[in-house]
Amino acid sequence: MKTMRRLGVVAAAVLGLVAVAVPASAHVTVNPGTAVQGGYARLAFRVPTESDTDSTTKLEVHLPDDAPVASVMTSPVPGWTATVTKRKLDQPIEVHGSPVSEVVSVVTWTASAGAGIKPGQFQEFPISLGPLPKVDQMVFKTLQTYSDGTVVRWIDEPANDGTEAESPAPVLKLTAAAPGEAAPTTAATVPLAQEDKADGGSGWTGVAGLVAGVLALIVAGLALARTRKPAGTA
Repeated sequence: MKTMRRLGVVAAAVLGLVAVAVPASAHVTVNPGTAVQGGYARLAFRVPTESDTDSTTKLEVHLPDDAPVASVMTSPVPGWTATVTKRKLDQPIEVHGSPVSEVVSVVTWTASAGAGIKPGQFQEFPISLGPLPKVDQMVFKTLQTYSDGTVVRWIDEPANDGTEAESPAPVLKLTAAAPGEAAPTTAATVPLAQEDKADGGSGWTGVAGLVAGVLALIVAGLALARTRKPAGTA
């Protein structure tokens, strides 16, 4: 009985750690999270469905007004239709020696019947854009719509003190090209975005491994308790 009680205490403690390790909530992110100023990038907006009952049926990504990008292209996502909304610039930007006065301001993906992101699943929505502006970051304010009509607004900008906002917007950090290194000049020269394992990848894998370890510990303890004989018996 003492062995069983000890196992119960250990299991409860480890499961408590698991509860802490599991993210309290997931949010829309952009991957990869960094790119080079003046170049092109292939990005993917990763969208998890947090609802237990409803699917994600629409995603609306707003490009920042203060960092216009001349070229924005979407990539097909099975079961989803992508549309773009454009805006006129008060001050044209120059790209490859030519002025550009109209840019994409919003990209919207809408699911066809039955193609929504179901509870417990996620979907990635890829885009290519550039040349990237010479700013420190691009904040993509995003609206996520569920099948019951609920709209989750991922629009909070990063805080100056480094704390995470309640509903953070996806952020792309931009860095200057290293000395002697040329930024990609076309989308075709940019390698495909690698999955960011730190967000929803290896983190969840690590949690799953921890849970498996707890279960193995309990099973081993039960087997030991059954086979161990009371002290003093033949």
